[in-house]
Amino acid sequence: MNPFSPNRKVYQGIADRRQMFRLFDRHAQRPNREHVDAGSLYSGEWFQVGPVEHDYMLEILPPLWMRGDMFALREFLTDSITSVFYTLRIDGKTRYFHAYCDLNVARSAAEMRDAIVERESWPVKAM
Repeated sequence: MNPFSPNRKVYQGIADRRQMFRLFDRHAQRPNREHVDAGSLYSGEWFQVGPVEHDYMLEILPPLWMRGDMFALREFLTDSITSVFYTLRIDGKTRYFHAYCDLNVARSAAEMRDAIVERESWPVKAM
């Protein structure tokens, strides 16, 4: 994994619904909230969720798009930053993740998926 990657895991473990919603709003109490664009704070952040939380988010609203193992929420956080949810098979297990991706950046959702897989499978590969 590239230690200088702009993609960063912000929660260790699997976030339940309460934790997931707290993580969605984790920068809400920042100073100068009205005057500073939050896109750079959120973009590239990701964490693992459970299957129930993943399915709940899929059923809230119709997704903006669905591509194989991922879907994007229709509601944008800021400008072009939105939530993307992933269903990934890592080391033989199905796992679920949430990430904030900048959809103005080509392949940002796919690159985030690749970064998550690399980060989450790294310890097993090292052994």
